[in-house]
Amino acid sequence: MAQSSSEAEARSAEADLIRRASRREEAAIRSIIQVNNRRLYRVARSIVRDDGEAEDVLQEAYFRAFSAISNFRGDSSLATWLTRIVVNEALQRVRRHTDTPVAHIDPPPEPHADIIPFPLSGQNLVDPERAASQHEICRLLEQEIDRLPEEFRTVLVARAIEGLSIEDTAELYGIRPETVKTRLHRARKLLKSSLEEHIGPFFSDVFPFDGKRCERLTNAVVARLSRTGRGTFFA
Repeated sequence: MAQSSSEAEARSAEADLIRRASRREEAAIRSIIQVNNRRLYRVARSIVRDDGEAEDVLQEAYFRAFSAISNFRGDSSLATWLTRIVVNEALQRVRRHTDTPVAHIDPPPEPHADIIPFPLSGQNLVDPERAASQHEICRLLEQEIDRLPEEFRTVLVARAIEGLSIEDTAELYGIRPETVKTRLHRARKLLKSSLEEHIGPFFSDVFPFDGKRCERLTNAVVARLSRTGRGTFFA
């Protein structure tokens, strides 16, 4: 299938960026890091389960990648190549610390995965109460993802959070596409169960309308009534 003009332009721009990075141009290196940082951090953290350790993984992986980027042949996208390096570095660190047993995997797989948006992603929240509530949900979600067994957690992050395809996820972790589906199904089932257990008591607090928001509405109503019915309401 012929490439579209936009795809061809994107590949050309990536190739130019790679050439510049291989010459150690700081601007090109910074650009590559900034574009890939969030995905690579999430992938690393899904394996090592520690913020600081994930940053160390990224630093080492970037060093390895940029030291060898002149050998990059473009058989896959640059993002995929970088992700494989991060996965390998993260897995090596985990193996050095402990041998984690593989958990039992339950069928059947789900037919597809929905993207799980991070609660604070891409939103410009100004209400402090809602921002605090969503921050707490985000924190709880991260904790429960961390508690998943590694083989479920890594697939969940790759598929449901970063939106990688089943085929890309399978290639990334060296497993079959059917295994990706099965692990994703099991991960979502475990995550749903644990979240229901923890979030249940908080249902009475959803859709809050108090504090500043309640005060603002009250003041507006009182001001309007005082203007339109001064003799009737506020004698």
